[in-house]
Amino acid sequence: MAVWKKQELTMANITVIGLGAMGSRMASNLLKAGHVLTVWNRTPAAVKELASAGAIIGKTPREAVASADVVLSMVRDDDASHEVWLDAEHGALAGMQPHSIAIESSTLTPGWIKTLAAEMAAHTRHFVEAPVSGSRPQAEAGTLVWFAGGEQDVIKKIQPVLLQMGSVVYHTGAHGSAALTKLATNALMGVQVTAIAEIIGILNQEGADVARVLNAVSGTSCWSPLAGGISGLMMSENYTPQFPSELIEKDFGYILQSTASGQDAPTLNGARAVFQRAIDAGQGADNMSGVVRLFR
Repeated sequence: MAVWKKQELTMANITVIGLGAMGSRMASNLLKAGHVLTVWNRTPAAVKELASAGAIIGKTPREAVASADVVLSMVRDDDASHEVWLDAEHGALAGMQPHSIAIESSTLTPGWIKTLAAEMAAHTRHFVEAPVSGSRPQAEAGTLVWFAGGEQDVIKKIQPVLLQMGSVVYHTGAHGSAALTKLATNALMGVQVTAIAEIIGILNQEGADVARVLNAVSGTSCWSPLAGGISGLMMSENYTPQFPSELIEKDFGYILQSTASGQDAPTLNGARAVFQRAIDAGQGADNMSGVVRLFR
């Protein structure tokens, strides 16, 4: 597996499509790095801050990519990705220049990534899937971890741009492999989150000193950096969105599409059910740490 880290960076004309919590922060780092940046977002209000900092606003995805060397998409799901790239009237693919490289950084299904890659190939456009590990703080700090799927020589061309927004790039293999890597990462994270929430609930029911018990557990080999961070948020009742429950539930649904039945992945199905309960309780937009409230 190829791994790339920070190196000398080059300037480019870059378009970012999708300015949600992650995309807006990634775009801001590209603008600070000196790139000529064009942006598009479904909700126009999201572009104002970047426009005031010097970004160009595109009226449609197709218009936004007209002069781009690199086009990066960061949207919510498969449907949104399909729309911004392939919409018959406004889709970005039809507006890309022959030399430009498309990057899909959204968390999507491997099946859709392979379909999109085939569409890119049919139009003789270079394509890299590059989802990220990290949430809003990492996006803002430019320390995201990139999973890149596609041709290695194409990834090498755009990795300086990726490293303007992150700390390392892992080449995971062919198209679809990065999507699987990202979904596996999020599934492992989600399982830990629900387990810690349940354990805190049990400790509270038993009248234990929760902080003291968790501190003892943290001295063992089973404790992870995520466990430390998420348990701290739960204990301090901090549910400010970083990775909302509704998004991790979506990602569980995506990875479970690769299984024949729920019996093939009972742990993942169980964790997904916890996040579904949080959504049903009106907590879908809260950070995933908020699932601890289900066990009090």
